[in-house]
Amino acid sequence: MTPILDTHLHLVDRNRISYPWIEGAGPLERDWSHAEYATEASQCGITRALHMEVDVAPDMIDAETDFIESLPFRDDVPIAGIISSCRPGADGFAAEIERAQARASVVGFRRVLHVVPDEVSQTETFRQNIRRLGPAGIPFDICVLARQLPLAMALADAAPDTQFVLDHCGVPDIAGDAFETWSRDIASLARRDNVVVKVSGLPAYAKEGWQAQDLRRWTDHIVQSFGTDRMVWGSDWFVCTLGGGLTKWVDATRQIFAEFSDSECRAVFSANAERIWSLPSA
Repeated sequence: MTPILDTHLHLVDRNRISYPWIEGAGPLERDWSHAEYATEASQCGITRALHMEVDVAPDMIDAETDFIESLPFRDDVPIAGIISSCRPGADGFAAEIERAQARASVVGFRRVLHVVPDEVSQTETFRQNIRRLGPAGIPFDICVLARQLPLAMALADAAPDTQFVLDHCGVPDIAGDAFETWSRDIASLARRDNVVVKVSGLPAYAKEGWQAQDLRRWTDHIVQSFGTDRMVWGSDWFVCTLGGGLTKWVDATRQIFAEFSDSECRAVFSANAERIWSLPSA
């Protein structure tokens, strides 16, 4: 069983951090601990994880990083790094980069773009700040809806020296079978050499009761477009609990990649992530 480096783990402690979007989010509106995650993840063959920012209140970005850094070390599924929230649309972004570089734990940045107007990522301030990430060696996770994939292309073109990671395969509408436009835009985005794709989030976009074969059309297109050397894997825990849970998602992806070679599986499940986020090999 190929060990997995999970590149998309969310943890929540509402006593320490404010998460405005979680309020009223039904079964997601609770705390989600490292211990709860690691207990299940270790049984699935997940051996390390990157913490992904949880779109916290803007004034709590540094507090979220402090929170994750303060967690006790776990031998079963240690946190290997933090992908921090950021605000590239604001002045003073250079200081955000400097603060991140001063923390050995911070390995990447993300700004969720489907919760802000489309124009945000099109401003020159935003694009100039994203261009700063290339020389700084900080990858940027792009989190957009399927209809916003052209925005991701434009941003990747505007910052050719920055490494981009497309979250959740570009949020396809699997339940609605909206394949054609998504697949066309994914193929176009994949022609940008500075973009890789994260196989994550798909359970939340499929119909209830989905099985691995229901995802294969979509994952096959991701493999065809990006190749296994430009793919990483993420659980999207705790959001994946809405789509059947972590174990079901891990089992499904292992089924989907069962015909891949050992080297291809290791690339998708760990080696590519080690390269992209400059992590030590296991």
